[in-house]
Amino acid sequence: MVKETAYYEILGVKANATNEELKKAYRKLALKYHPDKNPNEGEKFKAISQAYEVLSDSKKRELYDRGGEQAIKEGGLERDFHSPMDIFDMFFGGGLGRGRSRGPSRGKDVIHQLKVSLEDLYNGTLKKLALQKNVICPKCDGRGGKKGAVEMCQNCRGTGMQVKVHQLAPGMVQQIQSVCPDCQGQGEKISAKDRCKNCSGHKVVRERKILEVHVDKGMKGEQQIRFSGEGDQEPGLEPGDIIIVLDEKEHSTFKRQGMDLITVMELDLVEALCGFQRTVETLDKRTLLITSYPGEIIKHSEIKVVLNEGMPMYKNPFEKGRLIVQFKVKFPPNNWISPERLPELEKLLPPRQEVIIPDDGEECTLVDPDVAAQSKPYSNAYDSDDEDGMHGQRVQCASH
Repeated sequence: MVKETAYYEILGVKANATNEELKKAYRKLALKYHPDKNPNEGEKFKAISQAYEVLSDSKKRELYDRGGEQAIKEGGLERDFHSPMDIFDMFFGGGLGRGRSRGPSRGKDVIHQLKVSLEDLYNGTLKKLALQKNVICPKCDGRGGKKGAVEMCQNCRGTGMQVKVHQLAPGMVQQIQSVCPDCQGQGEKISAKDRCKNCSGHKVVRERKILEVHVDKGMKGEQQIRFSGEGDQEPGLEPGDIIIVLDEKEHSTFKRQGMDLITVMELDLVEALCGFQRTVETLDKRTLLITSYPGEIIKHSEIKVVLNEGMPMYKNPFEKGRLIVQFKVKFPPNNWISPERLPELEKLLPPRQEVIIPDDGEECTLVDPDVAAQSKPYSNAYDSDDEDGMHGQRVQCASH
């Protein structure tokens, strides 16, 4: 029994969500609320990361389900929480707007989502993605101004940070570090008259970049395509990467499960009993003819497979998974045949199972659930006597 559901609600999952469902929910929300994409959603991003860290750990999740967030605090586990950025890095290899740990000489990686259809992943496709990125200003070669115009900021001595010391009491001081207001954290200054007019002294300019994204056959949702060195440029740093994360859209006919494709096929009762022929259009626009064998009975919810008609294997597209067909048998409505003709139908069907009815058997009538819901609750049958000494009515069956 789950005491609190706040963490589950933050991730938008049910309390019985699997680890895979938790991962999928976290990935989607983390990309949406990352501070580099939504600077005002820092607290939301932190809450998402904390909820996932608790629920993805079996011990922490068990403790949370029993006693809620208070149990996590009392157990001292909140001290073990990682930085939200660290959790993000585990999924995206360096994170959105954060460089992977290759040393300080490398710029940040940038992540973009790309929506793709199931047809795109089956057939492969080429997508063009328009992005805006920083490039080193060609007019000043990334200096920000004329040669020799860049001076070290005297206020912060080139550190870009300013430290202020406050005395709280005799022998007790407090140091507060903040971004230098004179150079905006750059550690250097350029006078207004010497600044590059093309980049206004920022050393970089925005440029529109068209990326050609090759989606190979057999790729899947959340798979990454990396463009090395295509990230934002910054003087003195090696550009980071642009990482494209595939976002698979739902399909109206097929559901993907690994290399298998699953589809639901509805059959009339006559087709389930007497055989059928149906067509299925594949993701590459071919038509498959599905035929049952004479005398073969298709049961409701039964599953059949067609080999080598599923998703192609990534990097080996000639190898394919299975097409899984789940059947749903539609039964005719009530009174679809006249009572006089029922004996004819019964002669064609397998014989009934003989039922022995004891002498004290009681006859009951079946009703639909919605009809039963309109009746009084069963608990009324056990209410105590009212003022008139009358008992609540009980549900009864008629005796033979």
